[in-house]
Amino acid sequence: MQYHNIPPLYNEGSKILILGSFPSVKSREGQFFYHHPQNRYWKVMAAVLGCPVPETIEEKKKMILDNHVAMWDVIASCEITGSSDSSIKNVVPNDIGGLLKETSIERIYTNGNTAHKNYQKYIKTNIGIEDTVLPSTSPANAAWSLERLIEVWKKELMGD
Repeated sequence: MQYHNIPPLYNEGSKILILGSFPSVKSREGQFFYHHPQNRYWKVMAAVLGCPVPETIEEKKKMILDNHVAMWDVIASCEITGSSDSSIKNVVPNDIGGLLKETSIERIYTNGNTAHKNYQKYIKTNIGIEDTVLPSTSPANAAWSLERLIEVWKKELMGD
C-alpha cells in the first residue's frame, strides 16, 4: 500500500480545484505535485495563467495560490505499481469535502481520466459537484502535444 505524502495546496481564496489521481514515484520522493521533470503540468499552468514557468517548489506554490487555484489528488492511498495509473487498486479517497469547507472553491477539474474515474466513483456523490476532466499532463499522454494541452486547459479554466 502506498500513501499520499503531499498536503493539499490551497488557501481560503482558492476558487478552482485541480485534482490529480495519485502522486508519481518522483512526486512522492520530492514531496510535491508533478515533481517529475517530464510532466507538463507546470508548463501548462504557467501558460494558462500567463506566468513564467516556476522552477522551485516555493515559486510553484506562489503561482498556484496567487491565482486562486487549489491542488490535491483524488486518492489518499492505494496499491500501485511504480507510477502506473492503470495499476491502481484498493483506493482510499482523500477528504475533498473537508477541503471544500475551508475554501471558496466553485469548480473542480480532474487532470486525466484516472483522476476523473476515481472522482466519479469515490467523491462526487458525497459532495455533489461535477468535475470537468482535462487531458492528462503526464508524459504517458504522448498523443497530446504541449500546445494542445495548453489550448484545452486554457479554454476550460479561463473560458478563452
